[in-house]
Amino acid sequence: MLELNNVTKKFGGLVAVNGVSLKVREQEILGLVGPNGAGKTTLFNLISGIYRPDKGSIEYQGQDISKLPMDKICRLGIAKTFQHTHSFPGMTARESVMLGSLFGNGHHTTMAEAASEASGILARVGFPSEKTDKPLSSLNVIELRRTQLARALASRPKVLLLDELMTGLNPSEGAEAMDLIRGLRDDGITIVIIEHVMRVILGVSDRVVVLDRGEKIADGKPEDVVRDQKVIDSYLGERYAC
Repeated sequence: MLELNNVTKKFGGLVAVNGVSLKVREQEILGLVGPNGAGKTTLFNLISGIYRPDKGSIEYQGQDISKLPMDKICRLGIAKTFQHTHSFPGMTARESVMLGSLFGNGHHTTMAEAASEASGILARVGFPSEKTDKPLSSLNVIELRRTQLARALASRPKVLLLDELMTGLNPSEGAEAMDLIRGLRDDGITIVIIEHVMRVILGVSDRVVVLDRGEKIADGKPEDVVRDQKVIDSYLGERYAC
């Protein structure tokens, strides 16, 4: 579904991503973890077209997308949420999600259809119905994250990149979010998720990739990765060593 081949990205003298190669299989949930500054979000930005790699290539369904702009990559079927809750504060939650329906894919839809679709998607991600037509500026961080996810889903993605979607959720909300992610995968969406809560990563991921200082140091089943000594030393600590 998605393949990165020896991808490198530099910012001045800083090598943020260094020769990373990985494959994402269709309808897989791939967990991407590592310490702060490991290059995880930069990798997402490379896949989604925010940045272009200095070296290497990124292929999506056999097509090289390394040099395509963001809008074309989105219309091909790759959507992402952001680590920070970027929004259009003057828009309502419904209007924000309608952007994904109207401009995020090649599917032609009317305003009425986009509004109806936005309501349904917001309900699916657990957004409070009484706030659907409230401005984004009035929402809390968790509600903004839900609108972000809904807007990404409105673009009808085949690959969904989730960047710390569950930050700030309590255990009950986290469990609901994990169920939602599994449900999206069951609907045919391939998911790559960045998350620091290992309970979440181990609970939803089919496979886990670990980055450290821009390099891939592990790639495998969750139960194997957490026992990898390099991963324990660089990220997890000895509490995962058993």
